[in-house]
This record gives sequence, structure tokens and C-alpha cells, in this order.
Amino acid sequence: MIGVVDQTGGGSYRVRLEDGLVVEASLRGRLKVGGAKKERVVIGDRVSLEQSGEGWAIEGVEQRTTELVRRSRSKRVRKVLAANLDRSFMVVAAKDPQANPELVDRLLLLGESSRIKPTLVINKVDLPGAGEVAEPLKNLYESIGYLVLLVSAAAGVGVGRLEEELCSGTSTLIGPSGVGKSSLLNAIDPELELRTGELSRKGGTGRHTTVNARIISLNCGGFVADTPGFGDIAFVGIPPSELDHCFPEFSQHLSQCRFRGCSHVSEPDCGVQAAVEKGVIPATRFRSYLKAHSEAVDFSSY
Repeated sequence: MIGVVDQTGGGSYRVRLEDGLVVEASLRGRLKVGGAKKERVVIGDRVSLEQSGEGWAIEGVEQRTTELVRRSRSKRVRKVLAANLDRSFMVVAAKDPQANPELVDRLLLLGESSRIKPTLVINKVDLPGAGEVAEPLKNLYESIGYLVLLVSAAAGVGVGRLEEELCSGTSTLIGPSGVGKSSLLNAIDPELELRTGELSRKGGTGRHTTVNARIISLNCGGFVADTPGFGDIAFVGIPPSELDHCFPEFSQHLSQCRFRGCSHVSEPDCGVQAAVEKGVIPATRFRSYLKAHSEAVDFSSY
């Protein structure tokens, strides 16, 4: 029997089977996730189960297609939060708290480095003065090639468009506290009651306050991975030499670098640096790249 892990906590796993049945399961012995590293089973993992008496046991975990990863508190270990996600929606607020390009770049980089297609969502566009923040951000990131959605959970602006995006596959909403991620989900699906990380659904199985992460089932058919907050928006697991591929606008300039494996930091005749000087690549994006590169170098030394 094959299923998807919908919820974890306290050594118990809630698994959604292919026929829609949801069961509680435990791990069978020590499993190797993805056939290699011994890691904990996370939401989104596709697992094989067997029924033993009245209980279920997870016998194996299939290879992951994607992993949502952040640093551990020690900042030296990668921590997988969710697996097999199709898309990531990076949520910021035009006001209260006001977004800036540096924050947006770090969120997008988190999605790119996790190899989960990111979309930028700018919430609270109904607030006074929000357009002065939202429009420049929209223009900047659309010029790079990102899908940018301007929304307001409070006023209902753009909620239908966001719902269309969320109602297929498995996604996640990532962003700092206060930007309205829970409010957006509640606006999309009024039956959800998402409060301070605790989810309940009318007629559901109740709340599990000790759960670290869970997958929310939307009425429209999509699934949303509800993960712990990202107080430290940092990426892990990608070598500094591959970081330039996380900045889509760099791609057409890489072939113009004089040196193979150019880091675009200090080398002469760098195609990326030349594009920045010409204004083809925004200076804010290049500064974000340089900061991320220094962090990647530091992390790789651990």
C-alpha cells in the first residue's frame, strides 16, 4: 500500500492512502530515506505501508523529487521540512511589515536552492501606500521571469488567482511572520481555521498542538504543506559553484565569463559583472548574490 505522509509528531505519522483513506502509522525499524541518508520521515514523503493487526507500519520511503530545506538552529546541519513539493509561494507584505528586495531575494533563493519553483505573493495591497511598494517589486521580479501575484486577504483582492495556483499539486507558503499566510489560506478555503500554526477543519480529527508540520487539504483539490516558520531565511545544500543557477537572469551571461567556473565575485572579464555594470542585471540582485555566495562558502567549510 502506498501513501503520502500528511502529518508528523510524537513518533506517529498520519498517512493519506491512494484511495483517500487516512491512517495513523509508525515506523518499521530504521528506514533509509531516499535509499541513502538516514533521515527522518517528513510531510510529503511517499511511503509504502503494511497493515499489522489493527495498526499500520511504514516499511519504506520512496526517492524524493524535491526537498524543502532550512538550516538547523546550530546553522551547521540541513533540516528537511517537507518533501515532494511542486511549488513554493513566497509571501511578503506591501505594508505592515513592509517588504524589500533583499527579503524577497532570500525567499526566492530558498525556493530555487530547494529546486521548488517559486512564485512571489505580495499581500496587503489594499493598505494605504501599498502600491508604492508593490508595483516596483512586481515590475522587478516579473522582468526576471517570476510570476508575481498582488493580493489582499482582507479585501479579497487577487485571492481567486492565488486559489487557481494552489488548487493543483502540493505547494507551500513561506514568509516571515505577520505577512498574512494563514489569512490567505482562510480566504481561499473558509472551512479552514488556521491560527498561530494550529489547524482544524470542521468535522475533522481535531487539533494536534505538538505537531511540527502538516499538509492541509484544500476543498478545491490542492494540498498545502504547513511548515514551521522561517525565522532564519537561509538556504543549505547547494555548492557556491552552483549558486548562479539560482538567479535566472544570470543564465544568458554565464557564457561571456572569461574563466570557466567563474564565481562572479572578483574575477576579471566576468559576464555577470559586466551585465550589472550595464544595468541589465539589477544591482540589488547582484548584492543579494554576493551575500548568498559568502554564506554558501562559509557553510561549505563546516
